Amino acid sequence: MTRLDRYILSQLMALFGFFALVLVSVYWVNRAVRLFDQLISDGQSARVVLEFTALTLPYVIRLVLPIAAFAATVYAVNRLAQESELVAMQATGASPWRLARPVAVFGLIVAALMAMLVHVLEPAARARLADRQAQIAENVTARFLSEGSFQHPADGVSIYIREIAPTGELLDLFLSDARQPGTQTIYTAEKALIVRSATGPKLIMLEGMAQTLRASDNRLAVTRFADFTYDIGGLITPTTRERRSWAELPSWRLVAPDAATLALTASTPQAGRVELHDRLAQPLLAPVAALLGVAALMLGSFSRFGVWRQIGIAVVAIIAVQFLSNATEDMIARRATLWPLSYLPALVGAALAGAMLWHAAAPRRMRRSRSRAAEGAA
Repeated sequence: MTRLDRYILSQLMALFGFFALVLVSVYWVNRAVRLFDQLISDGQSARVVLEFTALTLPYVIRLVLPIAAFAATVYAVNRLAQESELVAMQATGASPWRLARPVAVFGLIVAALMAMLVHVLEPAARARLADRQAQIAENVTARFLSEGSFQHPADGVSIYIREIAPTGELLDLFLSDARQPGTQTIYTAEKALIVRSATGPKLIMLEGMAQTLRASDNRLAVTRFADFTYDIGGLITPTTRERRSWAELPSWRLVAPDAATLALTASTPQAGRVELHDRLAQPLLAPVAALLGVAALMLGSFSRFGVWRQIGIAVVAIIAVQFLSNATEDMIARRATLWPLSYLPALVGAALAGAMLWHAAAPRRMRRSRSRAAEGAA
């Protein structure tokens, strides 16, 4: 790389780090607030909230990297134009294609970062997050056993606990079960414990009473007990997950999925192929976004009023590419055989960038041809 390439690349990388940090922070905080409200309302600790938000980071970073690359490119080229450095570079004979070369290298660097995210880090984070969500779902005490308020973990089931002791004992328990039509049973107990078993968690009630009311004859049966075991396994999600989604598997398992992988996902090889091509296509948006930014700002000549019109063209172009990406995702989701459309947004974006660079370089070629014609006539 020449000194000019290194200079432009250094400007791009510094600005990319700034924009990536800002965009990731904004997007991550937005998601973290929603997770915080959801998990704290379910009784989870701050450590669980921090773990969940950290596991969403690879997904957030993957989303914002192309936008950060685009913003860094537009800002860097705009600053070069305002400080007349871009004019000086063009005066030395550097064409728009030549000035776009370090930007393409910058885009490939961002694409490599995205490839590492989509093929390795994001699937691992998704798998870990799904496992932790399953574990949290089974944590009955944190999920729906809250002291001092009525909770409804399932239709027809209501639970009230006066106090949860530091040892985990549930003091003064009230449980109403009306899931069977025509029958309602109310359990009250002085103490209760939640224990794990091979068939799922159990609620052991101590020193209590069960009152069963039958609507058919309005008869009430009362049973007192020293201890009683109530199966709450049907009210929660078990921790062991028998199925995995394609998004949770590393890319190497998607290339040629074997029978075990297909059984694990309960899906078809075609669905795995769609996920694999989507991962291959996503990093391509990073160099396309960077090239769209530099190509749009190369349009037109120097103006003391700045390059706001070119910036507007760049923003419209990147929005169009993103809109096309969303549209192709919807089409592929409805029909898996359309997986080649995964590469269409990157191809269209590259074609737009190439057309704008060609148009930016065309006036120079016309001026050179005119000057040569004038010299020949003289």
